[in-house]
Amino acid sequence: MILVLFYILLEIYEVQWQSAPTLMDMLLRMYKYYNKSIFLFLIMHPTLYFAIWLMMFSDYNLYALMLFLLKAADIFTKLYFIKQIFIDKQISDELKIVLLTPLDKYMPYMGVLVYPPLVYMALS
Repeated sequence: MILVLFYILLEIYEVQWQSAPTLMDMLLRMYKYYNKSIFLFLIMHPTLYFAIWLMMFSDYNLYALMLFLLKAADIFTKLYFIKQIFIDKQISDELKIVLLTPLDKYMPYMGVLVYPPLVYMALS
């Protein structure tokens, strides 16, 4: 249970540094770290490293693999959007509308609800 609580704290840390009123603002905050160094951007996602550790610790349990794949897909999606928006400067009108739509204040915390059950099941 301590590891689940530790994971929740790491997830809340990520939400705090990424939170913004819109997805575009969130990506802009992430781009500031990415622009300094891709390694800094990756270090700012400690839950990814926790997921890698959990996979090895749980002998590659299915739930640990699912957690890792979801976290990796999340980070790669962020990197793809950062590249597309801030580096290549190619963004469709539809995507602009989605990125500029205000987020509910609880939306960034969805990971705090979705991922910890996977951690718990991987450790069970």
